[in-house]
Amino acid sequence: MITSLLIANRGEIACRIARTCRDLGITTVAVHSDADAGALHTRVADTAVRLPGSAPADTYLRGDLIVKAALAAGADAVHPGYGFLSENAGFARAVQDAGLVWIGPPPEAIEAMASKTRAKQLMGVEPLTDVTEADLPVLVKAAAGGGGRGMRVVRRLADLDAELAAARAEAASAFGDGEVFVEPYLENGRHVEVQLLADTHGTVWALGTRDCSLQRRHQKVIEETPAPGLTDALTEELHTLAVRAARAVGYVGAGTVEFLVAGGRAHFLEMNTRLQVEHPVTEEVFGVDLVAGQIRVAEGHALDPEPPAPRGHAIEARLYAEDPAQDWAPQTGRLHRLAVPGSVRLDTGYTDGDDIGVHYDPMLAKVVAHAPTRAEAIRKLAAALARAVIHGPVTNRDLLVRSLRHEEFTEGRMDTGFYGRHLPALTPPAPDPHAPLAAALADAHGRSRFGGWRNVPSQPQIKRYAMNGEEHEVRYRHTRTGLAADGVTVVHADASLVILETDGVRRRYEVARYGDHVYAGPTALTALPRFPAPEADHAPGSLLAPMPGTVVRIAEGVTEGVTVEAGQPLLWLEAMKMQHRITAPAAGILTDLHVTPGQQVEVGALLAVVEADTPQGRGAVSDMRLPPRGREQPPRTRTDPTTQGTPCP
Repeated sequence: MITSLLIANRGEIACRIARTCRDLGITTVAVHSDADAGALHTRVADTAVRLPGSAPADTYLRGDLIVKAALAAGADAVHPGYGFLSENAGFARAVQDAGLVWIGPPPEAIEAMASKTRAKQLMGVEPLTDVTEADLPVLVKAAAGGGGRGMRVVRRLADLDAELAAARAEAASAFGDGEVFVEPYLENGRHVEVQLLADTHGTVWALGTRDCSLQRRHQKVIEETPAPGLTDALTEELHTLAVRAARAVGYVGAGTVEFLVAGGRAHFLEMNTRLQVEHPVTEEVFGVDLVAGQIRVAEGHALDPEPPAPRGHAIEARLYAEDPAQDWAPQTGRLHRLAVPGSVRLDTGYTDGDDIGVHYDPMLAKVVAHAPTRAEAIRKLAAALARAVIHGPVTNRDLLVRSLRHEEFTEGRMDTGFYGRHLPALTPPAPDPHAPLAAALADAHGRSRFGGWRNVPSQPQIKRYAMNGEEHEVRYRHTRTGLAADGVTVVHADASLVILETDGVRRRYEVARYGDHVYAGPTALTALPRFPAPEADHAPGSLLAPMPGTVVRIAEGVTEGVTVEAGQPLLWLEAMKMQHRITAPAAGILTDLHVTPGQQVEVGALLAVVEADTPQGRGAVSDMRLPPRGREQPPRTRTDPTTQGTPCP
């Protein structure tokens, strides 16, 4: 009987495992890097053990340190969560060799399936070896791990070697294993998977299908169960193949078999020998706790002969700190407030006041809705996200709401090419023209009062805000009865609530301030000074870091003085477990290179200078615009997240 369990992970999944352990009466041990010293998962656990350092390779990927922590804390068992060492057979063996219970499949099953190359061979699918033009497009994919790390779609044969090198580097950084392989890339297929739970007594449950087709950078964004629109015959085929894969390797515990469905056929992708990020949708529909199931199976308990019957439909949206309109660039900073209506399930590793750093995945939370029908679940989730209070870095919240309400999604016609087709239409800013006025009125409340001697109307007061990268000026007046503005009726105004009426329609704005950052309802604004400070002086053609991160690589042959072409990769930044390619904005000469591999840079740091070769002379390629939310987002640097292509957890 397990009484104490170490969670070898961080963030949302560590908090979620700790919640189940509390329900089962099991004490928990958290591990944390220095960057995570105050993270939520360390606060919800009964005990926390430090792993010195901040980089994953020094902390969460150090199996020896984690086993040592488990023994020091007196844990009986280790749960790996997902990512990091969850699919590492060597770590599983080290846990067992230390006399601890491993909450996962046997190491032999991990070895057979965790390497995607060996899994495909087991299922009779061979990866490509000698790639020709006729094979294109192809996908370069990490053999270990998932989450889109180490993935590249290659459409030109000349790019293959460079993408293989980049994929190996990213896979080694994320999983400690740089093995990659190449497979055909199926355009616009649907990503469908089957959740499994197996015990040591020969029972294997197939817990329905999940559709994970809405993805960016090969990472899932919206998942649901059951997968819509599948025929009964195809569903049965998926279940049969998944169970066959599990039995072939003597699988035990929770796992997922993933497929691409195209042309009414199922193509085996991989088996993930761990819990999936999207497991809550299965839990909601089948009424099970998969983490509790994992623990009970590890204790030797038998599953019922048949799984519980499904009920209704569940959809999960992943809330990321990222800007979809800027190449999905990850965002960092203080999360001032995160509140989601209680009608939905919220799994998160953050709470109000936590900082979002550069070292780990930018996912803030998973929001899950369950309802009797798919249409009701979509409506419920979209409404909850729209009403959520999210104060802090830019997120993908608006994109999620628009995606859920898009007709392709509501009609169940989506595939893995959804964002490739629709992203521009889903990401334009939707400014509320009255939000700046609401912010100004809340700020003005109580600042000024008229004495009895004042008979003349007051002069308009002026305030300036940045909203969606543009400057907005608002004017209002103090009157004998309160605050007023032209064209709008001010129904109510105080420091935290403003109600405005236009054309007979009243709108409420709850206002919150965090320094110069102001939120009027869901709209983020930055209060601008009356007299703007002079802008930083950068040489024309300067490439500025669009995010904080680490310089992981300089492109071969890139040195000061070389001639570069427009769009040519110059260097790679790693932030939040993803590598971002920095490219030349125009043809010209690289006159300055200010960084070296391994160097940490802050947002706005000068990386390099390209003097553009133009008829007008050398110079910058784009103008500077107002940064959103007061943070510098330099448009002169072009980034390209280098994980584009196939679906993955």
